[in-house]
Amino acid sequence: MQRAARILLAEDEEITAAIIQELLAPPEYEITSCVDGRAAWEHLSNHGTQFDVILLDRGLPHISGMELLRRIKADPSLTRIPVVMETASGDEESIRQGLREGAYYYLTKPFLPDVLLAVVNAALAQAQELRAMIESVQRAERPLALLQTGTFRFRDLDEARLLANSLARICPDPERAIQGLQELLVNAVEHGNLAISYAEKGALVLAGTWQDEVHRRLHNPLYRDRAVEVIFQREPELLRFTIKDQGAGFDWERYLDFSPERIFDPNGRGIAMAKKLSFDGLEYQGVGNRVIATVALAPGIVTGSAA
Repeated sequence: MQRAARILLAEDEEITAAIIQELLAPPEYEITSCVDGRAAWEHLSNHGTQFDVILLDRGLPHISGMELLRRIKADPSLTRIPVVMETASGDEESIRQGLREGAYYYLTKPFLPDVLLAVVNAALAQAQELRAMIESVQRAERPLALLQTGTFRFRDLDEARLLANSLARICPDPERAIQGLQELLVNAVEHGNLAISYAEKGALVLAGTWQDEVHRRLHNPLYRDRAVEVIFQREPELLRFTIKDQGAGFDWERYLDFSPERIFDPNGRGIAMAKKLSFDGLEYQGVGNRVIATVALAPGIVTGSAA
């Protein structure tokens, strides 16, 4: 049986904390609650690695939510835990500040129950998937590190994840690369070949039918024969991954950076996270059905456009 998701809740408003604990109840969730930033930091310092997600109120007493976020992201043992920032304000500059510090999930008070669940579950899914990817890479041998050039084709999400795992082993830091590679390959299937729009995915995630729709389209005659092509090239100073899908493209400029207008949605962070966390260069071309991701072979090398 799958264990409960472990959540640290740092919230000083008693009513808000009670609502969250009622919505995120056992057996699916296990909440540890702290009423101020100092208590939350002490708990994270002693037991931080046991948590899957941190729910963090921006306006905490003693140590503010922003300061606590900085400490979390500066600690190597905590930095990969996704932080969901709670805020009573939709102020864009405040949100941008949180994004710069690493809060990629947001909730505005008062929040709707289905939105709370969708955002928390999205953060949990990201954390669980990243943990599984890193464990897989750590266990694997790296014979592909000798690969100079290669072309790969795949169709579905299982093949996308398998290929991302293999390609990450080519990189100097596989744990850094794997999340971005998987995001780009999965995106090429879901939003490229299967033509599922941003708005459609958001609605499907909230309805809990996202995976069902992916499965349905993979068997739809309109999409079932489409494939994604990945071309790998090793160059003297960098590794280049060119990913091409057979979709009509999308308005990719909107998704290269975190947007305050979309930050409360349960989806739409993947490309920005890939650009910020996994690659030294990320460049979409044409209508957006071709993307080039680059990884430097030595620290400090800028390998291409990040625009």
